[in-house]
Amino acid sequence: MSLIKTKSPYTKELIKSAFWREKSLNDMTRPEWEAICDGCARCCLHKFINDETQTEDFAPTDHIKQGEEILYTNIGCYLLNDKTCACTQYNKRTELVPDCVTLTKDNLADIFFMPPSCSYRRLHENKGLAHWHPLLNNGKKSKMHQLGITVRNRVVNESNIDLNDFEDYIVAWPLDSIE
Repeated sequence: MSLIKTKSPYTKELIKSAFWREKSLNDMTRPEWEAICDGCARCCLHKFINDETQTEDFAPTDHIKQGEEILYTNIGCYLLNDKTCACTQYNKRTELVPDCVTLTKDNLADIFFMPPSCSYRRLHENKGLAHWHPLLNNGKKSKMHQLGITVRNRVVNESNIDLNDFEDYIVAWPLDSIE
């Protein structure tokens, strides 16, 4: 699999403008929207809904019902580069992985499946960016790696395991919200 080198969304101009302090998510331009992503790759982990009453097979969903709980695993999408914490096929990801969710201004209200540390979720919940966000650290993710925010060195690739054994890979750390 070849890596597609993408330009960092954290440009000097965007960092200097501090747009996230003044603009709502709905008012952001495309480059600003892309820069809100902190690049942790927790959204690239397989998640399952735990419901003792469920009898049907696993299927993608856009909502969670009362009594259900989201279980995160340390199983990463096959497109994830676990060193850079970036998608190797970002521009084609929804074509290659049909249930990959693209966050948009229209579906922000339904981001229940995103971890509490997700910058889109944090801004949507009026919490602001966390101190480790690349926009607050000269566009670098090194603080995120140091604090264990990213998935670096913490995941297994879905291609290397049997997804029927997902219970063996359930983890709690994606739910940590390190402030």
